[in-house]
Amino acid sequence: MFKLIYKLFGWRVTHFLSDDIKKCVIIVAPHTSNWDFIFGMGTVKIMKLNQRFVIKKEWMRFPFSLLMKSLGAVPIDRNKNKATGEKASTVDAMADLFSTHDELRLVITPEGTRSKVTKWKTGFYYVALKANVPIALAFINYETKSCGIDKVIYPSGDYNKDMKQIMDFYKNMKGKNPENFSVDESFQ
Repeated sequence: MFKLIYKLFGWRVTHFLSDDIKKCVIIVAPHTSNWDFIFGMGTVKIMKLNQRFVIKKEWMRFPFSLLMKSLGAVPIDRNKNKATGEKASTVDAMADLFSTHDELRLVITPEGTRSKVTKWKTGFYYVALKANVPIALAFINYETKSCGIDKVIYPSGDYNKDMKQIMDFYKNMKGKNPENFSVDESFQ
């Protein structure tokens, strides 16, 4: 079905993630429209990429769990850690997922919304750093009608240097609603 949608709308997948990368955080931008989900899921299906995304464990109750699991949802539980008795941070809970999966490609939209933001959420960077996995840069470019994963970076721990590299990659991408997209202005 997605191949047909791509053909009808004139879209193509131009870059693929190497099969050698079994664990990574995949960030996707720009995210300016609900159509991004259609083209993003189409890209995943065309690439035959086994991707996942996190969702609160409360959303994984029947009947929603059937749909969520089929789309790649992984529940996270931020309740008290049994060992420490403290509530786990979302970053810690997401990073811990990598230790319990042989293969995990975790998708995150760092803008966090379809509205314009000038500061991206940074959890994706800290999840990758803590889990010791690369960050794959996925894009949905409405100007070229193309999608894919074009670059993989390994977080060095030098947050500013790594984020500048990420922002440089995305700065010329065009969303469906280009007025709603901005790279993080801290790194321009």
